Amino acid sequence: MKNFSFVIIVLCIIFVVQVSDAQDRGFGLGVIIGEPTGISAKLWTTSRNAFDFGLGWSIGGDRIGKYDGDYNGGSRIHFHMDYLWHSFEAIHSSERFPLYYGIGGRLNTGGGYSSSLAIRGVLGIAWMPRETPIDVFLEIVPSLQLTPSSGFGIDAGIGARYYF
Repeated sequence: MKNFSFVIIVLCIIFVVQVSDAQDRGFGLGVIIGEPTGISAKLWTTSRNAFDFGLGWSIGGDRIGKYDGDYNGGSRIHFHMDYLWHSFEAIHSSERFPLYYGIGGRLNTGGGYSSSLAIRGVLGIAWMPRETPIDVFLEIVPSLQLTPSSGFGIDAGIGARYYF
């Protein structure tokens, strides 16, 4: 687990240093409510692409179909990281409502999930007011759990971030 955390921190530092000149909206930090509930962060790498991060807890029931582990109904720590593509032209409006999609990974621990890994596919919509450094988003995230056993689940959340 220490090695995984170290790799994530190093990758984040590398991306921040390399893309600081190409950011559309910089770095945003906020909250997400749903599955998971916790902290949400977004780092723009170009005007259309970004990394999305989440750290929180999952309080819902076992949402992985046919999970064979020893899920005990307790809360879980949830971390995810996704790479996103944004389509600003999909919805024509005076405001910016990009549709976005992406792929990433998820790590859950606790509640009977012993460091379970999953691949995530992200589909969402954001509202990005032109004169305010915030975004409000709604996303649905199908996931394929790989370890300790396989299964399919769906995460969903609504949230907001402030951009520095």
